[in-house]
Amino acid sequence: MKTNRKGGRPKSSPAEKLKYRIAVNLCTKDFYTLKAKATQAGMTVTEVARLAIINCQIRQRLTPEQMDCIRKLSGMGNNLNQIARRANAEGYTSARNEYLYLADKIDNVISRMENDSENR
Repeated sequence: MKTNRKGGRPKSSPAEKLKYRIAVNLCTKDFYTLKAKATQAGMTVTEVARLAIINCQIRQRLTPEQMDCIRKLSGMGNNLNQIARRANAEGYTSARNEYLYLADKIDNVISRMENDSENR
């Protein structure tokens, strides 16, 4: 009675097999950074890249509406700086109304951006 023993590693299931390849182009700096991290972790470059893909979090790009809000906030910030300069030169009372108007608009833009981000 002879048993047919197979030695070696058990076969991987189709879901576990690494059968897909992707090509990635890296600049010299990025390649050597990746290689250094792999060496430091005691892993191959491929293993580090695979773990980075599995553990990464992807954030959605800013929408055109969000970019518009950011531009508006930037412009309002510039206006506030000009009002502050004028307030320092002429006195606070003359710039108070402009400041309150812009501060209210900034609050509205920020709350609109927060509502947009919550709806996603």
